[in-house]
Amino acid sequence: MTWIHPLSPEVEESVEVLGAKAHGLVVLRRLGLPVPPGFVISTEVCRAFLRAGRLPSGFGAQLAEAVAGLEAVTHRRLGGAERPLVVSVRSGASVSMPGMMSTVLDLGLTTGATTALADETGDLRFALDSRLRFLTSFASEVLGVGPATLAGVDRAPARQSTSTSSTTSRLTEAIHDVERLIAERGGDTVSEDAARQLESAVTAVFSSWNTPRAKAYRELHGIPQDLGTAVTVQLMVFGNRDQHSGTGVAFSRDPSTGEHVPFGEVLFGRQGDDVVSGTSLTGPLSELADREPAAWTRLLSALTRLEEHYRDACYVEFTFEAGELWVLQVRPGRFVGRAAVRVAVDLADAGTIGRDEALLRVSPHHLAQPGTPRIAATEPGAVFTRGLGASPGVAVGRVATTADSAVRLAARGPVVLVRPETSPLDMHGLAAASAVVTARGGPASHAAVVARSLGKPAVVGAAGLTVDAVGGTVRAGGRTLPEGTLVALDGTSGEVVVGEPRFTTSSADPQLHRLLAWADDITADEPTGRTAPERLEAAQAVLRRTGRAAAG
Repeated sequence: MTWIHPLSPEVEESVEVLGAKAHGLVVLRRLGLPVPPGFVISTEVCRAFLRAGRLPSGFGAQLAEAVAGLEAVTHRRLGGAERPLVVSVRSGASVSMPGMMSTVLDLGLTTGATTALADETGDLRFALDSRLRFLTSFASEVLGVGPATLAGVDRAPARQSTSTSSTTSRLTEAIHDVERLIAERGGDTVSEDAARQLESAVTAVFSSWNTPRAKAYRELHGIPQDLGTAVTVQLMVFGNRDQHSGTGVAFSRDPSTGEHVPFGEVLFGRQGDDVVSGTSLTGPLSELADREPAAWTRLLSALTRLEEHYRDACYVEFTFEAGELWVLQVRPGRFVGRAAVRVAVDLADAGTIGRDEALLRVSPHHLAQPGTPRIAATEPGAVFTRGLGASPGVAVGRVATTADSAVRLAARGPVVLVRPETSPLDMHGLAAASAVVTARGGPASHAAVVARSLGKPAVVGAAGLTVDAVGGTVRAGGRTLPEGTLVALDGTSGEVVVGEPRFTTSSADPQLHRLLAWADDITADEPTGRTAPERLEAAQAVLRRTGRAAAG
Protein backbone atom coordinates (compact mmCIF):
# COMPACT_ATOMS: atom_id res chain seq x y z
CA MET A 1 0.00 0.00 0.00
CA THR A 2 1.23 3.51 -0.78
CA TRP A 3 1.29 5.48 2.45
CA ILE A 4 3.21 8.56 1.27
CA HIS A 5 2.67 10.85 -1.73
CA PRO A 6 4.86 13.62 -3.13
CA LEU A 7 3.60 17.22 -3.25
CA SER A 8 3.43 17.05 -6.99
CA PRO A 9 1.00 18.43 -9.61
CA GLU A 10 0.48 14.86 -10.81
CA VAL A 11 -0.91 13.59 -7.50
CA GLU A 12 -4.62 12.74 -7.90
CA GLU A 13 -5.56 11.44 -4.45
CA SER A 14 -8.55 13.08 -2.79
CA VAL A 15 -8.63 15.54 0.07
CA GLU A 16 -9.82 12.70 2.30
CA VAL A 17 -6.49 10.95 1.70
CA LEU A 18 -4.10 13.91 1.51
CA GLY A 19 -5.78 16.21 4.01
CA ALA A 20 -6.88 19.74 3.16
CA LYS A 21 -3.44 21.29 3.68
CA ALA A 22 -1.56 18.97 1.33
CA HIS A 23 -4.41 18.94 -1.16
CA GLY A 24 -4.19 22.73 -1.28
CA LEU A 25 -0.42 22.55 -1.80
CA VAL A 26 -0.96 20.25 -4.78
CA VAL A 27 -3.38 22.83 -6.22
CA LEU A 28 -0.75 25.53 -5.69
CA ARG A 29 1.80 23.42 -7.57
CA ARG A 30 -0.63 22.89 -10.46
CA LEU A 31 -1.15 26.65 -10.68
CA GLY A 32 2.61 27.18 -10.87
CA LEU A 33 2.83 29.01 -7.55
CA PRO A 34 5.95 28.75 -5.35
CA VAL A 35 5.65 25.86 -2.87
CA PRO A 36 8.54 24.30 -0.90
CA PRO A 37 9.12 20.68 -2.00
CA GLY A 38 7.94 17.91 0.28
CA PHE A 39 5.64 14.93 0.73
CA VAL A 40 2.46 14.02 2.61
CA ILE A 41 1.77 11.03 4.82
CA SER A 42 -1.83 10.03 4.24
CA THR A 43 -4.73 10.01 6.69
CA GLU A 44 -4.82 6.22 6.26
CA VAL A 45 -1.55 5.96 8.20
CA CYS A 46 -3.03 7.99 11.04
CA ARG A 47 -6.09 5.79 11.27
CA ALA A 48 -3.91 2.67 11.25
CA PHE A 49 -1.68 4.17 13.95
CA LEU A 50 -4.63 5.10 16.17
CA ARG A 51 -6.13 1.63 15.80
CA ALA A 52 -2.96 -0.33 16.53
CA GLY A 53 -0.92 2.10 18.60
CA ARG A 54 2.01 1.79 16.20
CA LEU A 55 2.94 2.74 12.65
CA PRO A 56 1.91 0.19 10.01
CA SER A 57 4.30 -2.39 8.63
CA GLY A 58 6.33 -1.09 5.73
CA PHE A 59 5.82 2.55 6.63
CA GLY A 60 9.40 3.05 7.83
CA ALA A 61 10.84 2.02 4.48
CA GLN A 62 8.45 4.34 2.60
CA LEU A 63 9.36 7.23 4.92
CA ALA A 64 13.08 6.68 4.32
CA GLU A 65 12.44 6.58 0.56
CA ALA A 66 10.43 9.82 0.71
CA VAL A 67 13.19 11.55 2.68
CA ALA A 68 15.79 10.34 0.19
CA GLY A 69 13.69 11.77 -2.63
CA LEU A 70 13.44 15.13 -0.87
CA GLU A 71 17.18 15.10 -0.26
CA ALA A 72 17.78 14.51 -3.97
CA VAL A 73 15.48 17.36 -5.01
CA THR A 74 16.98 19.85 -2.55
CA HIS A 75 20.60 18.63 -2.76
CA ARG A 76 20.62 18.52 1.02
CA ARG A 77 20.82 15.78 3.64
CA LEU A 78 18.59 15.42 6.70
CA GLY A 79 20.83 16.04 9.71
CA GLY A 80 23.82 16.40 7.40
CA ALA A 81 27.16 17.88 8.42
CA GLU A 82 27.11 19.91 5.18
CA ARG A 83 24.06 21.57 3.56
CA PRO A 84 21.65 20.11 6.12
CA LEU A 85 18.03 19.48 5.16
CA VAL A 86 15.66 21.11 7.65
CA VAL A 87 11.92 20.38 7.44
CA SER A 88 8.57 21.37 8.86
CA VAL A 89 6.14 18.70 10.05
CA ARG A 90 2.52 19.86 10.00
CA SER A 91 -0.87 18.26 10.60
CA GLY A 92 -3.68 18.53 8.07
CA ALA A 93 -7.05 16.79 8.31
CA SER A 94 -9.52 16.75 5.44
CA VAL A 95 -11.48 19.42 7.34
CA SER A 96 -9.59 22.44 8.63
CA MET A 97 -8.98 22.46 12.40
CA PRO A 98 -6.83 25.57 12.93
CA GLY A 99 -4.26 25.16 15.68
CA MET A 100 -5.86 22.07 17.18
CA MET A 101 -3.10 19.58 16.37
CA SER A 102 0.67 19.49 16.63
CA THR A 103 3.27 21.15 14.42
CA VAL A 104 7.04 20.78 14.65
CA LEU A 105 9.24 23.27 12.81
CA ASP A 106 12.98 23.34 12.06
CA LEU A 107 13.24 19.56 12.43
CA GLY A 108 16.60 18.06 11.54
CA LEU A 109 18.68 20.67 13.36
CA THR A 110 20.85 18.35 15.35
CA THR A 111 23.87 19.88 17.06
CA GLY A 112 26.03 19.09 14.03
CA ALA A 113 23.45 20.29 11.52
CA THR A 114 23.14 23.59 13.41
CA THR A 115 26.89 24.13 13.09
CA ALA A 116 26.66 23.25 9.39
CA LEU A 117 23.81 25.74 8.88
CA ALA A 118 25.84 28.45 10.58
CA ASP A 119 28.85 27.66 8.35
CA GLU A 120 26.70 27.63 5.20
CA THR A 121 24.96 30.94 5.89
CA GLY A 122 27.70 32.71 7.79
CA ASP A 123 25.10 33.63 10.40
CA LEU A 124 25.49 31.92 13.78
CA ARG A 125 22.61 33.90 15.30
CA PHE A 126 20.18 32.60 12.67
CA ALA A 127 21.33 28.99 13.12
CA LEU A 128 21.08 29.14 16.91
CA ASP A 129 17.68 30.84 16.77
CA SER A 130 16.43 28.05 14.49
CA ARG A 131 17.89 25.38 16.80
CA LEU A 132 16.15 27.00 19.79
CA ARG A 133 12.87 27.07 17.90
CA PHE A 134 13.23 23.40 17.02
CA LEU A 135 14.01 22.30 20.57
CA THR A 136 11.14 24.32 22.02
CA SER A 137 8.70 22.95 19.43
CA PHE A 138 9.91 19.36 19.84
CA ALA A 139 9.84 19.56 23.63
CA SER A 140 6.27 20.85 23.65
CA GLU A 141 4.70 18.78 20.88
CA VAL A 142 6.65 15.52 21.07
CA LEU A 143 8.07 15.18 24.58
CA GLY A 144 5.17 16.75 26.45
CA VAL A 145 7.02 19.54 28.24
CA GLY A 146 4.31 21.99 29.22
CA PRO A 147 4.05 25.57 27.91
CA ALA A 148 4.28 26.96 31.44
CA THR A 149 7.62 25.22 31.91
CA LEU A 150 9.02 26.48 28.61
CA ALA A 151 7.73 30.01 29.25
CA GLY A 152 10.62 30.55 31.67
CA VAL A 153 13.19 30.33 28.87
CA ASP A 154 14.54 33.72 27.78
CA ARG A 155 13.46 34.05 24.13
CA ALA A 156 14.36 37.75 23.83
CA PRO A 157 17.63 37.11 21.92
CA ALA A 158 15.63 35.23 19.26
CA ARG A 159 13.79 38.46 18.45
CA GLN A 160 16.97 40.35 17.62
CA SER A 161 17.89 40.57 13.95
CA THR A 162 21.57 41.41 14.36
CA SER A 163 24.27 38.92 15.24
CA THR A 164 26.52 39.94 18.14
CA SER A 165 28.57 37.93 20.57
CA SER A 166 26.12 38.86 23.31
CA THR A 167 23.14 37.68 21.24
CA THR A 168 24.72 34.37 20.31
CA SER A 169 25.82 33.77 23.91
CA ARG A 170 22.28 34.36 25.18
CA LEU A 171 20.84 32.09 22.47
CA THR A 172 23.29 29.37 23.47
CA GLU A 173 22.22 29.77 27.11
CA ALA A 174 18.56 29.54 26.09
CA ILE A 175 19.26 26.34 24.15
CA HIS A 176 20.96 24.83 27.20
CA ASP A 177 17.99 25.89 29.34
CA VAL A 178 15.54 24.07 27.05
CA GLU A 179 17.75 20.97 26.97
CA ARG A 180 17.87 21.04 30.79
CA LEU A 181 14.09 21.42 31.05
CA ILE A 182 13.62 18.51 28.67
CA ALA A 183 15.85 16.33 30.83
CA GLU A 184 14.19 17.44 34.08
CA ARG A 185 10.54 17.58 33.10
CA GLY A 186 10.22 15.39 30.03
CA GLY A 187 12.42 12.57 31.26
CA ASP A 188 13.87 12.19 27.78
CA THR A 189 16.33 13.79 25.40
CA VAL A 190 16.11 14.99 21.81
CA SER A 191 17.75 12.44 19.55
CA GLU A 192 20.76 13.50 17.52
CA ASP A 193 19.48 11.17 14.79
CA ALA A 194 17.37 13.38 12.50
CA ALA A 195 15.52 10.38 11.05
CA ARG A 196 14.39 9.37 14.53
CA GLN A 197 13.34 12.97 15.19
CA LEU A 198 11.13 12.83 12.13
CA GLU A 199 9.45 9.55 13.04
CA SER A 200 8.82 10.82 16.58
CA ALA A 201 7.30 14.03 15.23
CA VAL A 202 5.01 12.12 12.85
CA THR A 203 3.66 9.91 15.64
CA ALA A 204 3.17 12.99 17.85
CA VAL A 205 1.08 14.66 15.16
CA PHE A 206 -1.03 11.51 14.77
CA SER A 207 -1.50 11.30 18.55
CA SER A 208 -2.60 14.94 18.70
CA TRP A 209 -5.74 13.97 16.76
CA ASN A 210 -7.16 12.64 20.03
CA THR A 211 -6.21 15.47 22.37
CA PRO A 212 -9.12 16.93 24.36
CA ARG A 213 -8.91 20.26 22.50
CA ALA A 214 -9.09 18.53 19.10
CA LYS A 215 -12.03 16.39 20.17
CA ALA A 216 -13.83 19.44 21.56
CA TYR A 217 -13.31 21.36 18.32
CA ARG A 218 -14.69 18.49 16.24
CA GLU A 219 -17.73 18.18 18.50
CA LEU A 220 -18.42 21.92 18.17
CA HIS A 221 -18.20 21.80 14.38
CA GLY A 222 -19.81 18.42 13.75
CA ILE A 223 -16.61 16.88 12.35
CA PRO A 224 -16.46 13.06 12.50
CA GLN A 225 -14.06 11.77 15.14
CA ASP A 226 -12.64 8.97 12.96
CA LEU A 227 -11.22 10.92 9.99
CA GLY A 228 -7.62 11.14 11.19
CA THR A 229 -5.03 13.64 10.03
CA ALA A 230 -2.43 13.63 7.31
CA VAL A 231 1.12 14.87 7.98
CA THR A 232 2.86 17.22 5.56
CA VAL A 233 6.67 17.28 5.54
CA GLN A 234 8.32 20.12 3.60
CA LEU A 235 11.62 21.84 3.13
CA MET A 236 11.80 24.52 5.80
CA VAL A 237 11.62 28.10 4.52
CA PHE A 238 13.16 30.47 7.05
CA GLY A 239 11.26 33.65 7.80
CA ASN A 240 13.87 34.33 10.47
CA ARG A 241 16.75 34.23 7.97
CA ASP A 242 17.50 37.99 7.73
CA GLN A 243 15.94 41.44 7.50
CA HIS A 244 14.49 40.60 4.06
CA SER A 245 12.68 37.55 5.46
CA GLY A 246 9.46 37.11 7.34
CA THR A 247 6.07 35.49 7.42
CA GLY A 248 2.41 36.39 7.25
CA VAL A 249 -1.14 35.53 6.40
CA ALA A 250 -3.33 37.10 3.73
CA PHE A 251 -6.99 37.07 2.76
CA SER A 252 -7.88 38.03 -0.79
CA ARG A 253 -10.77 40.04 0.74
CA ASP A 254 -11.45 41.58 4.12
CA PRO A 255 -12.87 38.76 6.32
CA SER A 256 -14.85 41.20 8.46
CA THR A 257 -16.58 43.12 5.65
CA GLY A 258 -16.05 41.09 2.48
CA GLU A 259 -14.58 44.14 0.74
CA HIS A 260 -12.39 43.23 -2.24
CA VAL A 261 -9.08 44.41 -0.79
CA PRO A 262 -6.17 42.23 0.38
CA PHE A 263 -6.19 41.91 4.15
CA GLY A 264 -3.82 40.29 6.62
CA GLU A 265 -0.72 40.74 8.70
CA VAL A 266 3.01 40.34 8.35
CA LEU A 267 5.92 39.85 10.71
CA PHE A 268 9.51 40.45 9.63
CA GLY A 269 12.41 38.28 10.77
CA ARG A 270 10.21 35.61 12.32
CA GLN A 271 8.57 32.25 11.58
CA GLY A 272 4.92 31.43 10.97
CA ASP A 273 4.08 30.19 14.46
CA ASP A 274 4.89 33.68 15.78
CA VAL A 275 1.96 35.06 13.74
CA VAL A 276 -0.73 32.45 14.29
CA SER A 277 -0.01 32.04 18.00
CA GLY A 278 -0.83 35.68 18.63
CA THR A 279 2.22 36.11 20.86
CA SER A 280 3.93 38.70 18.65
CA LEU A 281 2.99 42.20 17.53
CA THR A 282 2.36 41.98 13.80
CA GLY A 283 2.06 44.72 11.21
CA PRO A 284 -0.62 45.25 8.55
CA LEU A 285 -0.14 43.37 5.29
CA SER A 286 0.57 46.66 3.51
CA GLU A 287 3.98 46.81 5.23
CA LEU A 288 5.10 44.03 2.89
CA ALA A 289 4.50 46.36 -0.08
CA ASP A 290 6.73 49.00 1.49
CA ARG A 291 9.61 46.76 2.54
CA GLU A 292 9.59 43.88 0.04
CA PRO A 293 7.77 45.11 -3.09
CA ALA A 294 8.77 42.10 -5.22
CA ALA A 295 7.33 39.65 -2.68
CA TRP A 296 4.20 41.84 -2.41
CA THR A 297 3.66 41.79 -6.16
CA ARG A 298 4.00 38.01 -6.28
CA LEU A 299 1.58 37.66 -3.35
CA LEU A 300 -1.07 39.78 -5.08
CA SER A 301 -0.66 37.71 -8.23
CA ALA A 302 -1.04 34.49 -6.21
CA LEU A 303 -4.22 35.76 -4.53
CA THR A 304 -5.72 36.63 -7.92
CA ARG A 305 -4.86 33.21 -9.38
CA LEU A 306 -6.33 31.45 -6.36
CA GLU A 307 -9.60 33.39 -6.44
CA GLU A 308 -9.95 32.50 -10.11
CA HIS A 309 -9.36 28.83 -9.31
CA TYR A 310 -11.56 28.50 -6.23
CA ARG A 311 -14.14 31.07 -7.39
CA ASP A 312 -14.18 32.32 -3.83
CA ALA A 313 -12.28 34.52 -1.41
CA CYS A 314 -9.10 32.78 -0.26
CA TYR A 315 -6.78 32.64 2.73
CA VAL A 316 -3.06 31.91 2.43
CA GLU A 317 -0.15 31.52 4.78
CA PHE A 318 3.19 32.58 3.34
CA THR A 319 6.85 33.00 4.18
CA PHE A 320 9.50 35.00 2.37
CA GLU A 321 13.17 34.14 2.74
CA ALA A 322 15.74 36.66 1.53
CA GLY A 323 12.99 38.39 -0.45
CA GLU A 324 11.69 35.21 -2.15
CA LEU A 325 8.00 34.39 -1.58
CA TRP A 326 6.74 30.89 -0.74
CA VAL A 327 3.11 29.91 -0.21
CA LEU A 328 2.64 27.38 2.59
CA GLN A 329 -1.12 26.94 2.79
CA VAL A 330 -4.32 27.89 0.99
CA ARG A 331 -7.98 27.42 1.70
CA PRO A 332 -11.22 29.12 0.63
CA GLY A 333 -11.98 32.00 2.97
CA ARG A 334 -15.17 30.55 4.48
CA PHE A 335 -16.35 33.99 5.58
CA VAL A 336 -19.31 34.36 7.91
CA GLY A 337 -22.02 36.95 8.51
CA ARG A 338 -22.31 39.94 6.25
CA ALA A 339 -18.82 39.32 4.82
CA ALA A 340 -20.14 36.05 3.34
CA VAL A 341 -23.09 37.92 1.86
CA ARG A 342 -20.94 40.59 0.24
CA VAL A 343 -18.48 38.10 -1.24
CA ALA A 344 -21.29 35.96 -2.71
CA VAL A 345 -23.05 38.97 -4.27
CA ASP A 346 -19.83 40.55 -5.57
CA LEU A 347 -18.73 37.26 -7.17
CA ALA A 348 -22.14 36.91 -8.82
CA ASP A 349 -21.93 40.48 -10.11
CA ALA A 350 -18.50 39.71 -11.57
CA GLY A 351 -19.87 36.63 -13.34
CA THR A 352 -17.56 34.33 -11.36
CA ILE A 353 -20.53 32.41 -9.97
CA GLY A 354 -24.24 32.46 -10.78
CA ARG A 355 -26.98 33.90 -8.59
CA ASP A 356 -28.20 30.43 -7.64
CA GLU A 357 -24.76 29.51 -6.35
CA ALA A 358 -24.52 32.82 -4.50
CA LEU A 359 -27.74 32.00 -2.66
CA LEU A 360 -26.45 28.55 -1.73
CA ARG A 361 -23.13 29.87 -0.43
CA VAL A 362 -24.69 31.95 2.34
CA SER A 363 -25.93 30.17 5.43
CA PRO A 364 -29.28 31.37 6.83
CA HIS A 365 -27.74 31.72 10.29
CA HIS A 366 -25.44 34.39 8.84
CA LEU A 367 -28.57 36.51 8.50
CA ALA A 368 -29.89 36.00 12.03
CA GLN A 369 -29.08 39.62 12.90
CA PRO A 370 -30.98 42.20 10.82
CA GLY A 371 -27.72 44.18 10.62
CA THR A 372 -24.26 44.20 12.17
CA PRO A 373 -24.76 45.42 15.75
CA ARG A 374 -22.39 48.04 17.12
CA ILE A 375 -21.81 49.77 20.43
CA ALA A 376 -23.43 53.20 20.29
CA ALA A 377 -21.44 56.35 21.07
CA THR A 378 -20.16 56.14 24.63
CA GLU A 379 -19.36 58.77 27.20
CA PRO A 380 -15.75 59.97 27.52
CA GLY A 381 -13.84 57.56 29.72
CA ALA A 382 -16.36 54.76 29.29
CA VAL A 383 -14.03 52.72 27.07
CA PHE A 384 -11.94 50.32 29.14
CA THR A 385 -9.55 49.34 26.33
CA ARG A 386 -9.29 49.26 22.54
CA GLY A 387 -7.85 46.68 20.21
CA LEU A 388 -8.44 45.39 16.71
CA GLY A 389 -11.91 44.23 15.77
CA ALA A 390 -11.29 40.67 14.53
CA SER A 391 -14.77 39.14 14.35
CA PRO A 392 -17.82 41.41 13.98
CA GLY A 393 -20.74 41.60 16.37
CA VAL A 394 -21.27 42.69 19.96
CA ALA A 395 -21.43 40.75 23.20
CA VAL A 396 -22.03 41.46 26.87
CA GLY A 397 -20.73 39.14 29.55
CA ARG A 398 -18.77 38.77 32.73
CA VAL A 399 -14.97 38.78 32.58
CA ALA A 400 -13.24 35.39 32.83
CA THR A 401 -9.43 35.35 32.88
CA THR A 402 -8.89 31.63 32.21
CA ALA A 403 -10.57 29.02 30.06
CA ASP A 404 -11.54 27.04 33.15
CA SER A 405 -13.18 30.05 34.81
CA ALA A 406 -15.02 30.80 31.53
CA VAL A 407 -16.59 27.35 31.66
CA ARG A 408 -17.47 27.78 35.32
CA LEU A 409 -18.94 31.29 34.99
CA ALA A 410 -20.82 30.42 31.77
CA ALA A 411 -23.10 28.16 33.80
CA ARG A 412 -24.56 31.36 35.34
CA GLY A 413 -24.70 33.56 32.24
CA PRO A 414 -22.74 34.98 29.28
CA VAL A 415 -18.96 35.27 29.65
CA VAL A 416 -16.24 37.28 27.88
CA LEU A 417 -12.93 35.40 27.92
CA VAL A 418 -10.04 37.88 28.41
CA ARG A 419 -6.54 36.46 27.86
CA PRO A 420 -3.03 37.68 26.98
CA GLU A 421 -3.47 35.44 23.92
CA THR A 422 -5.24 32.15 23.35
CA SER A 423 -3.89 28.77 22.36
CA PRO A 424 -5.49 25.42 21.51
CA LEU A 425 -5.41 24.68 25.25
CA ASP A 426 -8.09 27.37 25.69
CA MET A 427 -10.55 25.68 23.32
CA HIS A 428 -13.04 24.71 26.03
CA GLY A 429 -13.10 28.30 27.30
CA LEU A 430 -13.58 29.72 23.82
CA ALA A 431 -16.47 27.34 23.28
CA ALA A 432 -18.11 28.38 26.55
CA ALA A 433 -17.58 32.14 26.16
CA SER A 434 -19.80 34.51 24.20
CA ALA A 435 -16.79 36.52 23.01
CA VAL A 436 -13.03 36.86 23.43
CA VAL A 437 -10.57 39.71 24.05
CA THR A 438 -6.78 39.31 23.88
CA ALA A 439 -3.95 41.66 24.70
CA ARG A 440 -1.76 40.38 21.89
CA GLY A 441 -2.22 39.03 18.37
CA GLY A 442 -3.74 40.18 15.11
CA PRO A 443 -6.57 39.22 12.75
CA ALA A 444 -4.97 35.85 11.97
CA SER A 445 -4.13 34.93 15.57
CA HIS A 446 -5.56 31.82 17.16
CA ALA A 447 -8.22 33.82 19.03
CA ALA A 448 -9.38 35.64 15.89
CA VAL A 449 -9.51 32.55 13.67
CA VAL A 450 -11.40 30.43 16.19
CA ALA A 451 -13.83 33.25 17.06
CA ARG A 452 -14.72 33.77 13.40
CA SER A 453 -15.21 30.03 12.92
CA LEU A 454 -17.58 29.99 15.91
CA GLY A 455 -19.36 33.18 14.83
CA LYS A 456 -18.41 34.98 18.06
CA PRO A 457 -17.24 38.61 18.41
CA ALA A 458 -13.54 39.12 19.08
CA VAL A 459 -11.17 41.96 19.88
CA VAL A 460 -7.44 41.22 19.66
CA GLY A 461 -4.23 43.19 20.11
CA ALA A 462 -5.48 45.40 22.96
CA ALA A 463 -1.95 46.57 23.67
CA GLY A 464 -2.70 48.37 26.94
CA LEU A 465 -4.41 45.35 28.49
CA THR A 466 -2.81 43.27 31.24
CA VAL A 467 -4.34 39.99 32.40
CA ASP A 468 -3.55 38.58 35.85
CA ALA A 469 -4.95 35.08 35.71
CA VAL A 470 -3.60 34.19 39.17
CA GLY A 471 -5.20 37.21 40.80
CA GLY A 472 -8.28 37.04 38.60
CA THR A 473 -8.10 40.65 37.38
CA VAL A 474 -7.64 42.61 34.15
CA ARG A 475 -6.06 46.05 33.99
CA ALA A 476 -6.03 48.83 31.37
CA GLY A 477 -5.75 52.61 31.42
CA GLY A 478 -5.14 52.72 35.16
CA ARG A 479 -8.32 50.76 35.95
CA THR A 480 -8.47 47.25 37.38
CA LEU A 481 -11.50 44.99 36.96
CA PRO A 482 -12.01 41.79 38.97
CA GLU A 483 -13.18 38.61 37.31
CA GLY A 484 -16.96 38.63 37.05
CA THR A 485 -17.21 42.32 36.06
CA LEU A 486 -19.79 42.95 33.34
CA VAL A 487 -18.21 44.22 30.10
CA ALA A 488 -19.27 44.65 26.50
CA LEU A 489 -17.20 44.50 23.35
CA ASP A 490 -17.61 45.55 19.72
CA GLY A 491 -15.93 43.12 17.33
CA THR A 492 -15.95 45.72 14.56
CA SER A 493 -14.55 48.83 16.27
CA GLY A 494 -12.39 46.95 18.78
CA GLU A 495 -13.88 48.78 21.79
CA VAL A 496 -14.32 47.15 25.19
CA VAL A 497 -16.49 49.04 27.70
CA VAL A 498 -17.56 48.40 31.29
CA GLY A 499 -21.23 47.66 31.85
CA GLU A 500 -23.97 47.19 29.28
CA PRO A 501 -24.02 50.07 26.80
CA ARG A 502 -26.64 50.93 24.23
CA PHE A 503 -26.33 49.13 20.89
CA THR A 504 -27.23 50.27 17.41
CA THR A 505 -27.83 48.26 14.27
CA SER A 506 -27.38 49.49 10.72
CA SER A 507 -29.92 48.07 8.31
CA ALA A 508 -28.36 49.68 5.24
CA ASP A 509 -26.83 46.68 3.49
CA PRO A 510 -27.27 46.83 -0.29
CA GLN A 511 -25.68 43.42 -0.87
CA LEU A 512 -28.10 41.78 1.56
CA HIS A 513 -31.11 43.46 -0.03
CA ARG A 514 -30.02 42.23 -3.46
CA LEU A 515 -29.39 38.68 -2.23
CA LEU A 516 -32.84 38.53 -0.66
CA ALA A 517 -34.41 39.91 -3.83
CA TRP A 518 -32.79 37.04 -5.74
CA ALA A 519 -34.20 34.65 -3.14
CA ASP A 520 -37.70 36.05 -3.59
CA ASP A 521 -37.37 35.67 -7.37
CA ILE A 522 -36.67 31.96 -6.85
CA THR A 523 -39.65 31.38 -4.58
CA ALA A 524 -41.94 33.83 -6.42
CA ASP A 525 -43.23 34.87 -3.00
CA GLU A 526 -43.83 38.21 -1.36
CA PRO A 527 -41.39 38.77 1.50
CA THR A 528 -44.00 40.28 3.80
CA GLY A 529 -43.87 38.87 7.32
CA ARG A 530 -40.88 36.62 6.74
CA THR A 531 -37.42 37.11 8.24
CA ALA A 532 -34.26 37.25 6.15
CA PRO A 533 -33.16 33.72 7.17
CA GLU A 534 -36.62 32.36 6.28
CA ARG A 535 -36.53 33.98 2.84
CA LEU A 536 -33.08 32.53 2.14
CA GLU A 537 -34.02 29.06 3.46
CA ALA A 538 -37.09 28.98 1.23
CA ALA A 539 -35.04 29.80 -1.86
CA GLN A 540 -32.40 27.21 -1.01
CA ALA A 541 -35.10 24.57 -0.56
CA VAL A 542 -36.46 25.34 -4.04
CA LEU A 543 -32.99 25.18 -5.59
CA ARG A 544 -32.30 21.80 -4.01
CA ARG A 545 -35.72 20.39 -4.83
CA THR A 546 -35.50 21.38 -8.48
CA GLY A 547 -31.91 20.20 -8.89
CA ARG A 548 -30.56 23.67 -9.55
CA ALA A 549 -28.30 23.32 -6.52
CA ALA A 550 -26.34 20.54 -8.20
CA ALA A 551 -26.22 22.47 -11.47
CA GLY A 552 -24.86 25.53 -9.66
